[in-house]
Amino acid sequence: MAIRSPDGHPIPPDVSRLDRQIRSLAAPALGALVAEPLFILVDSAVVGQLGTPELAGLALASTVLTTVVGLCVFLAYATTASVARTIGAGDRRRALRLGIDGLWLALGLGALLGAALWLSAPGVVAALGAPPDVAPHAVAYLRWSAPGLPGMLTVLAATGVLRGMLDTRTPLWVAAAGALVNAALSVVLVLGLGMGVAGSGSGTAVTQLAMAATLAAVVVRGARALELPLRPSASGVLTGLRTGAPLLVRTTSLRLAILLAAWVATGLGTVTLAGHQVVMALWGLAAFALDALAIAAQAMVGQALGSGDVPAARAVLRRTLQWGVGAGVVLGVTLAASGWWVAQLFSDDPDVRRAVATTLLVIAATVPMAGWVFVLDGVLIGAGDGRYLAVVGLVTLAVYAPAALAVRAVADDGVSGLVWSWVAFAGVFMLARAVTTGLRARGTAWLVTGA
Repeated sequence: MAIRSPDGHPIPPDVSRLDRQIRSLAAPALGALVAEPLFILVDSAVVGQLGTPELAGLALASTVLTTVVGLCVFLAYATTASVARTIGAGDRRRALRLGIDGLWLALGLGALLGAALWLSAPGVVAALGAPPDVAPHAVAYLRWSAPGLPGMLTVLAATGVLRGMLDTRTPLWVAAAGALVNAALSVVLVLGLGMGVAGSGSGTAVTQLAMAATLAAVVVRGARALELPLRPSASGVLTGLRTGAPLLVRTTSLRLAILLAAWVATGLGTVTLAGHQVVMALWGLAAFALDALAIAAQAMVGQALGSGDVPAARAVLRRTLQWGVGAGVVLGVTLAASGWWVAQLFSDDPDVRRAVATTLLVIAATVPMAGWVFVLDGVLIGAGDGRYLAVVGLVTLAVYAPAALAVRAVADDGVSGLVWSWVAFAGVFMLARAVTTGLRARGTAWLVTGA
């Protein structure tokens, strides 16, 4: 990434070149992010043909599965940062060595979690309070999808390697193909062969394992071209664990905040909870667009710092922040303008519609700040600043919790309850994240150069 003048000093990249690189990385990353939720969407449409208990079982089980996989997203983030920095430092051999060890770590962790999920499925479903007619279907999905966990986590790690090498197109094509294969398998196994919810789970497992094999083959091919051994390195796997642990803490704090927001909505009443489901889904869609920019920032900052080019890292920071806030403004205007019509698509209840439409105005006002937060998160992950993110993740959760508890204690069901719950989450929580990441980015502690 570094461009140097005749006297050897680095020259920050021009804005147009930065924009081209951001677009080339973020657009495919967005496509890959959107492709993944299609797995559950298609499974829901197919399983929904079987009946309400089956669909409810899928909903419960898929929430458990996506939570487990979501907590392991550090496999992608940590690998992206380490590979990008090492590539930036000019050591492609070590970058691919890190990638191979990351794949082994993901495979081993996936096998352990898959076995644990298979064994604990009945207990997990019972602990979540599944009704008697729903529980067998939820257990069936968890047990038939559990063998796919090694594949799911390997997909994360391999995607991280490729992102670190500034390749977001390969994961896009694999994710798109996977979505198509999963759809076909779901129809054949669930409806054609009559396997029910178990067919949906097994189709997901087979698809994820195939995706993992495809992405891993790309990484392995690069390693073989440099005559690197493919066996795991104990030190490399342990390094991956040490690097990923802070990001696991950071991700856990985010998940707990989301769960706390759902708990608040549940306590306020049916209208608030129904509206929360709709608003959270729309927030998630906006998050995909912003997260794609964060992924671009991760890889670009990692390579810039790896090459020792601090001005380039600063330039990436400034430009991706402009993109993030700008995208947030566009998303905010879109949500504010379409809120009432969007609400009608999700509910026939006039109270839910009013609550959703009004709350989307809160989202519209805060999503530019979310763009700032997502990009800064990506920048600091790319810089390898996971320990700071872990600490402030817990701090921001501690700031948000009293606000959430206050809303649950005093707000009413309906418009006011949903609005105030999202003022707490999208306002207080995101503001705390914006302040903590913004203060870090203003300083120099994150600008650590070299591999």
